[in-house]
Amino acid sequence: MFSRDRVRYPFHPQASYMPEEGYLSSDPLADYLQHMANTGIDRAVLVHPEPYGDDHRLVLDCLKREPERLRATCLFFPKDPAAPQKLEELVRQEPGIVALRMHAHRGKEFYLDSFHDQNVRTLWETAGKLDLIIELHIGPNYAAQAGELIRAYPDYPVIIDHLGEPLMGNAVEYADMLALAQYKNVYMKLSGVDYIAKDGPLYISVRHFTRAVVDAFGPEHLVWGGGAPALVDAHLAHLPESAQGLVKGENLARLLKFRR
Repeated sequence: MFSRDRVRYPFHPQASYMPEEGYLSSDPLADYLQHMANTGIDRAVLVHPEPYGDDHRLVLDCLKREPERLRATCLFFPKDPAAPQKLEELVRQEPGIVALRMHAHRGKEFYLDSFHDQNVRTLWETAGKLDLIIELHIGPNYAAQAGELIRAYPDYPVIIDHLGEPLMGNAVEYADMLALAQYKNVYMKLSGVDYIAKDGPLYISVRHFTRAVVDAFGPEHLVWGGGAPALVDAHLAHLPESAQGLVKGENLARLLKFRR
């Protein structure tokens, strides 16, 4: 969700990037609801984007307009000592917040330096106690560190964004990313395929790569996000329709306790 109304929904001073003008909309929720209708999506999770930092006004307004069909993620800065308290207050205010997103990439250390830091662990613990999913938008160089927290808190569900951002690390580091499949509380998101390929909308050129990820995690631990459902059909064509259904929504619906 990116709004043209920068007075009501200003970008954060610590924004890691600014969206291009073409991504801004006068009514981003209406645009997305139309996308849902066009592609047959029943329910969705809105990912609160980095440019708004820990200012959640836009996504909160979206949830107020569509409280049944939508849920949302949130974002806080682990280096902010008040972040755990802010997270608790947000979830108390809006139960439609279902996940805390953490960002860690080589060259973007202003979010967090290390998953070994106590402030990161405290925020992780707070999210878990609030029954939130911990969503990791991390580069492969952080996978081993994150794995230590994942192992320490096996009851806290974790989703890794965008196939683990393979281009943001090397082959050895990405092996650490694939190794996270050993943990039963970890799910990989089939998204961000356009980050590694340009032959959209199905990105068949990287199907051998996505097959390796699918084989590592298995359909029971994959969730889909972004693009059209046909992407799942194309990259999981070797699996039965029932397995594709898990990835298209059943796994996430179970994690989010969506009522049918």
